[in-house]
Amino acid sequence: MIYNKSRGKTVSKKCIFCRSSFSKALGLMFSIKPKSLVFVFEKEKIVPLHMFFVFFPIDVVYLDKKRKVVEIKEDFMPFTFYNPKKRAAYVVELPKGSVKSSNTKIGDVLRFNTAP
Repeated sequence: MIYNKSRGKTVSKKCIFCRSSFSKALGLMFSIKPKSLVFVFEKEKIVPLHMFFVFFPIDVVYLDKKRKVVEIKEDFMPFTFYNPKKRAAYVVELPKGSVKSSNTKIGDVLRFNTAP
């Protein structure tokens, strides 16, 4: 589960942690439906994303090492690129509309059901 501690709202009931290079590279490519993925990095860095072979729009939330939201990309469209401006230790990919429905904003703190 991904929970917005600042707003007291569930962002996603289920999530998959991506820690290996392979799982990070694969992400949502070739998936037939949206899932919530949490990419875990050892240190904060700029994490550009692409949507090659992802056939549906998603929301993306970038978190610092304290799991504070530092950047949000809503409605990230298939076959496009995104180059964030902020460094992140976690990148959370969510089904489209998750950011809006949970009212997640920059500065909010998220919590995961399992410590990565």
